[in-house]
Amino acid sequence: AAYLARHPAVARVYYPGLPQHPGHEVAARQMDRYGGMVALELHGGFDAARVFLDGLELFTQAVSLGDVESLATHPASTTHELLPPEVLERQGITPGLVRLSVGIEDPRDLTEDLEQALARVERSLVS
Repeated sequence: AAYLARHPAVARVYYPGLPQHPGHEVAARQMDRYGGMVALELHGGFDAARVFLDGLELFTQAVSLGDVESLATHPASTTHELLPPEVLERQGITPGLVRLSVGIEDPRDLTEDLEQALARVERSLVS
């Protein structure tokens, strides 16, 4: 999550393990660890999210976020697709929001996969 928060293609990261998360203090008191669910908002909105998701090689695109393998979903075009734009906005479901469920793969492999997908996003933003 800290890696994602530092990446220039990422506008925002939602993860209770980050000190800047609004629920960090509560999570620190209630959890031994912060879990494997991370959401990130990409600069470039919907198009950036599509490029990112299409570029992932180890993360499987899925509507569900529960499995031992790493999964990724784009709520605005899947689980929340039928909601009106004002409801999506109120719920914080932006066009560039991607949710990740980190599985049991090697963390270095997952980081490399995220890096190459984010590099594709960066290239798409400048072209």
